[in-house]
Amino acid sequence: MKQWLASGVALSLAACASVGGGADLSLDDTAREYVALVLEIDAHESGYVDAYFGPPEWREAARKNPRERDELKREADRLQAMLKRYSSAHVETAQRAKVLLANVSSARFRLDMIDGKRVPFVEEADKLFALRPQLKPLSAYDDAVKTIEALAPGEGSLASRVEAFRSRYAIPESRVRPVMEAAIAECRKRTRAHLNLPANESFGMELVKDKSWGAYNYYQGENHSKIEINTDMPLSIGHVLILGCHEGYPGHHVQGIYNERNFRTKGWAEYSVAPLYAPASPLNEGGGDFGVELAFPDDEQVKFEAEVLYPLAGLDPNTAAAYDQMRKATAGLDGALLKISQMHLDGEITREQAISLVQTYKLAPRDVAEQSLAFDRDYRSYVINYSVGAELVRNYVDRVGGHDVEARWAAYEHILSTPMLPSDLLK
Repeated sequence: MKQWLASGVALSLAACASVGGGADLSLDDTAREYVALVLEIDAHESGYVDAYFGPPEWREAARKNPRERDELKREADRLQAMLKRYSSAHVETAQRAKVLLANVSSARFRLDMIDGKRVPFVEEADKLFALRPQLKPLSAYDDAVKTIEALAPGEGSLASRVEAFRSRYAIPESRVRPVMEAAIAECRKRTRAHLNLPANESFGMELVKDKSWGAYNYYQGENHSKIEINTDMPLSIGHVLILGCHEGYPGHHVQGIYNERNFRTKGWAEYSVAPLYAPASPLNEGGGDFGVELAFPDDEQVKFEAEVLYPLAGLDPNTAAAYDQMRKATAGLDGALLKISQMHLDGEITREQAISLVQTYKLAPRDVAEQSLAFDRDYRSYVINYSVGAELVRNYVDRVGGHDVEARWAAYEHILSTPMLPSDLLK
């Protein structure tokens, strides 16, 4: 593997220099070595690479002859030492090197996790995603629970009353596809009005079962993505646009397009690969969650749902406002779920206690609570990237773009097209 890289790097660097417009060859070299590192880690942990659209021979070489994990750790340490030398370089080069250094540091820690290392939830998130979440005690969410109680009066537990409320908004399985297709088409239309997307971009959809997640986007390169929708649980009408924006436009599909553009037109090799666990994850997941607010500001989400999606689903559009009110109220509990995940993964509470707390603060039946814990089991601190990442992206767009629609989209596009860490959004 190492010998192949030594002979192959020079060829691709010439291409990077001609495409990238005078990029620093040493940094390009290090970026290529980072890609090799990530691809070889994937040989030790299947699924570590979420997307890859570089030359197929790079990945094939990594699969055929991956280095042992101890050697990969030494390689990561070497790359970190090299990247630290760029701190006084030209501002754009220094920024790219800073982000690449954080990526290598994350990969280095993931190797330790593959070997069984565990650290507290908050520290793990910081090491993997360069983002240290500030978690509140569960008591901080009691007022939000009281607000929801007022929206779901009646007998029985609050969780059962909210579940009964939500069940009235479940889309019949036979209508999920046309409703999702209409939602994705509108998300695409609104995004293309503000971002320069290639004419050949496309986005396919499949309905699946037996997954611990609700939906997943697979960016496949050449401006194409496939989304899988998990139909284990009934799909709520109020979640459709969120999925369309998060997984598609302006979320993961568009993020993949910009990553590929950064690789192919700027010659930034590190953008040819997307590790699942990386500092970009809060920006990607947070940007996906924020995407529905960007594409459907103010009351435009509930308006489109009532006018288009409710009739397609065979639901009463006159009830859309009530669902929107409940949706906004329950969103105030997102931070509580992070705290429960932290307590569960850190061993502060048992699985049964965690299920009970998720039922209380997600206001969900036991099977949904168990699915939430299955996600924690599979992805651990990855859960922080959604609500914490969305808050980061939202605050950045609000600060930079203000109330001007085009300026807000431009601020979001800047995140897509520029080497950036979560901490950079705070500046």
